[in-house]
Amino acid sequence: MANVASNMNMQVQVTYKAILQISLPIAASILVPQLNFVINNIFLGHYLQQALAVAGITGVYYLIFAVMGNGLNGALQSLISRRAGENRVDEIGKLFSQGVRIALALSVAGILITWFVIPSLLRWSLNDGKNVQMAIDFLHIRIFGLPFLYLYQMRNALLVGTNQSRYLIIGTATEAVCNIFFDYTLIFGKLGFPALGFNGAAYASVLSEIIGLVVIFLVIRWKGISKQLNLFKHWGYDAANTKLILVQSAPLIGQFALSIIAWELFYILIEHHGQLSLAVSNAMRNIFGVFGCFTWAFASATNAMVSNIIGQGMQHRVIELIHKIIRLNFGFAVIVCLLLNIFPHLFLSVYGQGEAFIVAAIPVLRIVSTALVIMSISIVWLNAVVGTGNTKINLFAEMMAITLYSIYIYVVLEKLKLPLIYGWASEWLYWITLFLPSYLYMKSGKWKDKKI
Repeated sequence: MANVASNMNMQVQVTYKAILQISLPIAASILVPQLNFVINNIFLGHYLQQALAVAGITGVYYLIFAVMGNGLNGALQSLISRRAGENRVDEIGKLFSQGVRIALALSVAGILITWFVIPSLLRWSLNDGKNVQMAIDFLHIRIFGLPFLYLYQMRNALLVGTNQSRYLIIGTATEAVCNIFFDYTLIFGKLGFPALGFNGAAYASVLSEIIGLVVIFLVIRWKGISKQLNLFKHWGYDAANTKLILVQSAPLIGQFALSIIAWELFYILIEHHGQLSLAVSNAMRNIFGVFGCFTWAFASATNAMVSNIIGQGMQHRVIELIHKIIRLNFGFAVIVCLLLNIFPHLFLSVYGQGEAFIVAAIPVLRIVSTALVIMSISIVWLNAVVGTGNTKINLFAEMMAITLYSIYIYVVLEKLKLPLIYGWASEWLYWITLFLPSYLYMKSGKWKDKKI
């Protein structure tokens, strides 16, 4: 087993080259759900403005479940990275199989909630009856992509945790191409396919997630990774590893779910401001998601590398590693911020919404682009905490940030009825609040004796 670990290069180094080798492929893989959202919205924007507006609500709702999977994925990635750093390859397959079991159970719960609970909540919270029915019909289709998305995320955890993130690009590229093809054919009814309109985007996303999962599964088989890590030999229930994964992932699932639920509240409040504000906000979410991919990638790399370094017994180099990742992440974020502010028309015109939309969106884009810079620092410290294994700190930070965020957006958007730009300034408040407890905890050194 030790020879297998050596061949797979599972122990990472504290260098800029190692950080980039892990982070850049992750950035490509994170683009998958974001590209799906953006591609859907570009096609929907040319189809009907109401469809683009409703896509903001449905997209954020699906993102709630997607990030819950990210929470499970983050915990599993941290555990796999720790075992890789410890050179305990035999334990990786056991962790992976139990993670898959948990992911499938979560996806079934998500499907049931979407079908039997969410329609009543949407009817209660939204003002426009047409928006409600469009959202319900869309989500009843879209949610069936959840099991495939969760399994895809588990594969990501495996590849990143074992320092093989370069293979993620193959699944990402396949899924993006499929989504473009099915969006074009199913929304507008091209090449002999039925014209399904808004719901066509839902079918397109589900089909692309299925195909992406199949491709990454074939890559893992083709490269012999499944055999080397004994991925399919431990499908029986393993109480110890299941408990370990749940203990580590529960705070992260709660953290991510809270953050996106608050974002859904934000979009519900925006819906009260009209179709234009909702369409602009949906475009901002797309821009935030796509251009934040590098930031999220460095965050994921932080989780994996911090855990791996601790597994190697090099706790004294963790802060050095964090500082190196922040320098890279901050640099990428500043470049993105400058591009968005220099060429705002270029990025906003792709939605095909006209000049009034662009004029309304540009001031909000300024806020979003600077929020990306703040996020580039905060998210590294936050994910360093995940790498140490003390995910309860993450949940505490999230609860504090979400409380302030929710109060702010309710007062600004619902009570004071201030313009959209003030609502999006909540992103500054959110990321600064997340930074403080994460930074203080890592600087305290209390994590050095934490065992997972």
